[in-house]
This record gives sequence, C-alpha cells and structure tokens, in this order.
Amino acid sequence: MGEALEARMRERLGRECLYVPSCRLGLYVALRHWCRPGGRVLMSPVNDDVIFFVVLAAGLRPVQAPLDARDGSIDGSAVPEATWRSLDAVLTTNLYGNPDPAPGLRTRCDALGIPLLEDAAHAMGSRIGGRPVGAYGDASVFSLSKHTAAKTGGFLAIADPELRGTLRDARDALLAPSRLSAEIAYALRPYAEAGVRGLRLVRAARAVMRLLGMEEREEIRMPLRPEELKQAVAEAPALPPFHTWVRVDMHDYRISPGRARLRRTARLLDRLDDRLAAHLEGTRRLLASPWGAPGPGPVQPLFRVPLLVADRDAAVAALARHRVTTGYLYDPPLDDYASELFTDPSPDPEPARWFARHALPADPLEADRIIAVLDAAGVRPATAAGGPEGGAGV
Repeated sequence: MGEALEARMRERLGRECLYVPSCRLGLYVALRHWCRPGGRVLMSPVNDDVIFFVVLAAGLRPVQAPLDARDGSIDGSAVPEATWRSLDAVLTTNLYGNPDPAPGLRTRCDALGIPLLEDAAHAMGSRIGGRPVGAYGDASVFSLSKHTAAKTGGFLAIADPELRGTLRDARDALLAPSRLSAEIAYALRPYAEAGVRGLRLVRAARAVMRLLGMEEREEIRMPLRPEELKQAVAEAPALPPFHTWVRVDMHDYRISPGRARLRRTARLLDRLDDRLAAHLEGTRRLLASPWGAPGPGPVQPLFRVPLLVADRDAAVAALARHRVTTGYLYDPPLDDYASELFTDPSPDPEPARWFARHALPADPLEADRIIAVLDAAGVRPATAAGGPEGGAGV
C-alpha cells in the first residue's frame, strides 16, 4: 500500500517511511509502540483537539508544555525539572510549520532515556539545525492533507528501519477495508470545496461537506463530552471508544486507500517542491506585514502564518466578508479546554492563552489578498505578550 509514495518520502527525509491513511492514525501507531499505557506525554496546549484525543486513546496522560508566545513553539527551558523526570515521551507540534526546538528536545530526551515523537503535519518543508523537521525523533508523522492538498494520507517516518515490519503490522491491524462510498466522497471533495469558495451555493456546499464528514465543527473546539470521555479513558488504550472524537473532519482516517486516491496523491506529491516555494514566498510577504512576527531563524515555507492581531475574531470576520475562510484555530489551549480531569496543565499557561487568542492563521498562498483585507479593515497588530491589549482592531 503506497510503496511508491513511501519511496519518494524516504528520499526526501532520509528515513524509512510507512504510508498511513492519515497523520492521526500514524501518530496512534507511534504512541502505542513507543509509550507504555499510563505514561505521561509532554505536548503543546495549542494543538488540534483530535491529537489530544489520539494521545488519550493510546492510554496516555497528556502533560501540557509552556510555550513561546511569539510562535507557539514548546519552551523546553520553562518545563520544571520534576515534570521532565516524570515524562515517558515528548510530542512536538511544529505549529503551522514553525519548528519546535527539536535539537534541544532530542538531547533532553536522550538524557532521560525517553522517546521524542515529532508531529510534522504542518511542517513538511520546515527545517531546524540544518535538518528537516521530522529527522530528530524516534518517529515522526507527516500529513499529505496540508502542503500537498491531497486531503488524505500521510507517513510514519522512523529512525530505526528494523522496526518497519512491526509498525506495518500494527498499522494493518487498525485499517478498515476500502469502501466505495469513501472513495466517492474523496472524489467529490474538491468540487464541494470549490463550491464553498465560489460565489453561489455556499450553504449547500457546506451541507454536502458535513454530510461527507469533511466539516463538522460548529465552534473552534469540538464538544468535549466529559462524561462520555471518562468512560472512553477507562477503556484505553483502544481506538474504538474514541472514534467519535478522532474521526472528526476525517471519517476515513483509517480506511485503506483505493487506487484512484493513491494515484491522485502521487500526482500532488510530485508538485510538492513547487507548492513549498509558493508557501515560502507567501510566508515572506506575510511576515513582512504589520501583523507578522518573524522568528530568529530562517524563514520557513509555513503551512499557515500566525499573524498576531489585537482582535482575532474581528479579523476573522473581516476576512469572511471577502470569502476568505480562516481555519486551523486552536483556542482555548488544551488545558483550559479539557481541565485537570484529562490533562496536566501547563506550569505557565499565559503565553499559550495569549498566542491562541491573538494568532490569525493566514494561508501564504492568499498572502496579498489577506494583507489587503486586513489593511482595509484597519486590523491592528497585537501588542507584545504580557502587555496591554491593542483594542478592538477594526
């Protein structure tokens, strides 16, 4: 399954790669292999809630990390020593493509004798320390739904090629058979999304997308359903009790791909370098805008550029009036969303709260249009974290 895709990714990353139907399934396979049930995993609180539920499904306790408010990356230096000594693994996020400090985290994990796992879903083209994101962990997961726009598939990359057979068998045990309905839904998705972007039939197109399991959230976070979640946690590690959370916005996350899906994915992967070049150019323009927050390292081909605005919701509304959809918002942070019932809170939650409240994920492929809309709407930049708020912004 996906051998040609695996070969292309192996050449790009320099690691053994295993094709998976989705990044979330690949992460579950990795967590089950490298972490004992009941273990504690350091992760970012500004992250997709699906990933949070995958960690819980693997029978693990999420531990929320302090963040750098400039870009949402993990601040390893702010993790208390007692917390470090209690961990069984570290899971990076590389939010929007901004790299987490993988070299330092790798060193710390090695000293503690625990695995480093990299979620590189947003960071297929990002680099740190002269190496690609995903080349530091014992395992890393990539998504083909993001930079390639394949809307399906991903990779589990592993440092030790001897583990390929074991992980392949673990993947295969979780796969559901390919279904004609799933392949039809996948074929229809580009047309449904084109309808959403078009001038007409927006409501109808969104209704179709919801029917096909492509767009389910009414709010930024999905409903937690704590009483049901308690029961699911009691049954972990296992995917079935968490299925209604893990499948959100991707009902075919563990379905074996059909040939048409694999062929389309291969065509899009062939164009990845051109897409990355376009993302890089758009990222440069967005970071040079009044709302950009360039980091200390080289500019990356970000999947989304987190512009920092005084009033995020007003900025989202201004863009929506011009039919620019804003996705990949992660507010509130996971420790506020899930509470201490289901996660250990960050020792310093304010930087994550500030970043989640002010970050406006901007598509670099729409850079000029987004800049024009925000400028015309009078959207103001956010002040530095910890300072006074910048006002309504529009």
